[in-house]
Amino acid sequence: MKDRHQHLPCFRRRLGLQGRLQCSKSELRQMRSSAFTDPVLKAYSRLAAKYDQRWSTYIDASVRETIRRIVVPADAVVLDVGCGTGALLKALSQAQPGLKLHGADPTPAMLAVAAKRLDDKASLHQAYAEALPFSDAFFDLVVSTSAFHFFRDPLKALAEMHRVLRPGGRIIVTDWCHDFLACRVCERVLRLTDRAHHRTYDSSECAALLTTAGFVDVNLERYKISWLWGLMTVSGRPK
Repeated sequence: MKDRHQHLPCFRRRLGLQGRLQCSKSELRQMRSSAFTDPVLKAYSRLAAKYDQRWSTYIDASVRETIRRIVVPADAVVLDVGCGTGALLKALSQAQPGLKLHGADPTPAMLAVAAKRLDDKASLHQAYAEALPFSDAFFDLVVSTSAFHFFRDPLKALAEMHRVLRPGGRIIVTDWCHDFLACRVCERVLRLTDRAHHRTYDSSECAALLTTAGFVDVNLERYKISWLWGLMTVSGRPK
């Protein structure tokens, strides 16, 4: 049986020392062009180096709450969609060292930070959530933290997560929750000031999106991580 990791396009294989990208001139031109035209790439290419420091408290809380809800076998194959700088992958590698970890994110600068943080503990892939470069039924768990509100086509992203999950696998998504007043205020401001932001969802909308994408046994929890800010975590399994 072929190793199902063998033919995956892997960002880690393009990294040299100090996390420098090694790629062709045409690939480099494409990345630079995308960085100027895609608002997410443009924003997070600038923020990558200081992202963890700027939002450390929020990142720690969202990772902690997500990890609390993950129960998988010791050798499970796990994908983090919108992995950013690799905070969740790092926590997973420490909690369960036997996991086979993959991360996908569209921003090379964020992936470069993740590569330094993770060493060889995960395979990192430059990809959008709406076009995941993996075979069908590849993962035991697909997880996403603090990225869902950036997805331009959430149903297509969820359909891709559904496609790459094996039967019996599980999806876990943690993100901002529009049920909370602070999130609603922040959403209104960001829609006016930040082109990278797409939209947030309330708990019923988020659960309905998973159901529409073909997930069953959908469960959603909403909770506060501070006196001000609230999150939600939704989970399900492919039909």
